[in-house]
Amino acid sequence: MTATSTTTAPAAEPLTSPVHSHNEWDPLEEVIVGRLDGATIPSGHPVVTCNIPGWAARLQGLAAGVRYPRMLIEPAQRELDQFVELLRSLGITVTRPDPVDHRRRFGTPDWSSYGFCTTCPRDSMLVIGDEIIETPMAWPCRYFETHPYRALLKDYFRRGARWTAAPKPQLTDDLFDPDFRVPGHGEPMRYILTEFEPVFDAADFVRAGRDLFVTRSNVTNRMGIEWLRRHLGPGYRIHEIESRCRTPMHIDTTFLPLAPGKVLVNPEYIDVDHLPDALRSWDVLIAPEPDPIDERLLKVTSMCGKWLSMNVLMLDSTHVIAERHHTRMLRALESWGFEPVPSDLLHYAPFGGSFHCATLDIRRRGTLESYCP
Repeated sequence: MTATSTTTAPAAEPLTSPVHSHNEWDPLEEVIVGRLDGATIPSGHPVVTCNIPGWAARLQGLAAGVRYPRMLIEPAQRELDQFVELLRSLGITVTRPDPVDHRRRFGTPDWSSYGFCTTCPRDSMLVIGDEIIETPMAWPCRYFETHPYRALLKDYFRRGARWTAAPKPQLTDDLFDPDFRVPGHGEPMRYILTEFEPVFDAADFVRAGRDLFVTRSNVTNRMGIEWLRRHLGPGYRIHEIESRCRTPMHIDTTFLPLAPGKVLVNPEYIDVDHLPDALRSWDVLIAPEPDPIDERLLKVTSMCGKWLSMNVLMLDSTHVIAERHHTRMLRALESWGFEPVPSDLLHYAPFGGSFHCATLDIRRRGTLESYCP
């Protein structure tokens, strides 16, 4: 009888995830920046029109599926290119989604729609530690918005990241209140979403280590917040921030943590006396009134209102990229001990945001900590 020898294969080296981000302010090392390529006027739908200016709602009825005009695209593209170069000059790795044609119509058995754009990765994906979560978005035109990022997502997964997709919503009429109207000032808050199924945009959440803050909105319902709470488990806490905005959508023009113990708040939308107890030891920084926009085309085409001055991107807990036009915000940041890096992205507003919206932090150098009592 001949003995046979066996060879044990060497143990595989554990993968180190390229995705690593716990808060809004640790030193930024890698970021996804959105694209303007193929941006298309989205299909009209009540959940879209209730969140955008009246001009845009009327335009959708006439021009859904049509590319945005060059007079909007070209200045925004110049500023976006300069912003990407600024990030790279600071040693930050910048990745981009694939360009796609958002004029291609798509659908489910219940509805069909044109697309929108790929300008704001902060909306469709949420990074928690080493995990990227694809969010269940409420706008039908954004149903497949993560597809242009799939090459990146697969690469991050192969290299060790966790990749999760929240349940794809049906987006049938049952999700939307047929009697919804924007509440007037002094009236009780109303939302167009029912609790038929979980939906949320990642941009309704901001991160402070083991604590996340969220605004319920016209794209994020209670079921969506509860889905994320259960998914993250007991290691995290989710605190709701009450917004007085009559058309709430996305927290980063309302409430934005800038550094450990420092949070920027919108005095028009936030009652600082009713912030969560978790913030009782934090410095609450009141955003100054935004500088007026004199360019008429921007005033009538911005989808985000005047408070985009708050939509800043922290490079670390001291340095912050902020809009050059908003000099009041730049001065306020300096007075609070930050070092602003002025840049231009004013013409990105018709496509959904500014520096925070246009980016998704993939890697920040730091550890998971608790910053709230």
